[in-house]
Amino acid sequence: MTERLQKFLASCGIASRRKCEEIIEAGRVKVNGRLAKLGDKVDGECDIVELDGKRVEVVQEKYYIMLNKPRGIVATAKDEKGRENVVDLIKKDLDVRIFPVGRLDIDTEGLLLLTTDGEFANKITHPSNKVTKTYLARVKGGFVEKEALFTLRKGVMLEDGMTKPAKVEIKEFYPDKTTLLEITISEGKNRQVRRMCEAVGHPVCDLMRTAIGDIKLGNLPYGKWRYLNTEEIKRLTK
Repeated sequence: MTERLQKFLASCGIASRRKCEEIIEAGRVKVNGRLAKLGDKVDGECDIVELDGKRVEVVQEKYYIMLNKPRGIVATAKDEKGRENVVDLIKKDLDVRIFPVGRLDIDTEGLLLLTTDGEFANKITHPSNKVTKTYLARVKGGFVEKEALFTLRKGVMLEDGMTKPAKVEIKEFYPDKTTLLEITISEGKNRQVRRMCEAVGHPVCDLMRTAIGDIKLGNLPYGKWRYLNTEEIKRLTK
């Protein structure tokens, strides 16, 4: 049975379907010795698919993991600069081809999902599914006034366009004149929460992601991981 090449690669745990499309366009994939292109279809049982010269094997078992990412760790499966990445943390205990679901910048800590299931990753990250992400952001600039809160909630104009409305609550105000905000967004622009806060005059000094959808980080220790349970996987993909 044939299927689109990017879907096949995703099912083999290479990356999300969207990322696999980028990999194909970069000329890194061959099918039966021929350079592949978007739109190609393959039969996983008959065709020989290679990524960077190495044959792609079908993943028999799928893994779904929650990690409490520390600050300073890169949220990629491989880093060109040789920095420690999130897969390095997982491979200490689980040696499988796994990749992060979406992004979390190097200076942000907290909840990150990893998987071997490209279709699962696609459902979480595709904009049409509007999966929310919740953050705790400690921001500078004194107490966050109503006008700034209104702008964050309504939408902030960034260089790559207007953000969608966000849920924003003040959680605490500290003696050092920083404010703790809880911010929930339903999209994934690059470094979005940081840029939103800076745009309203309150740069972020600490940022942690605490939830994806209704799946919460909870009391998972810093730098540790655990498997998602069946109910959590269903809730994320329904």
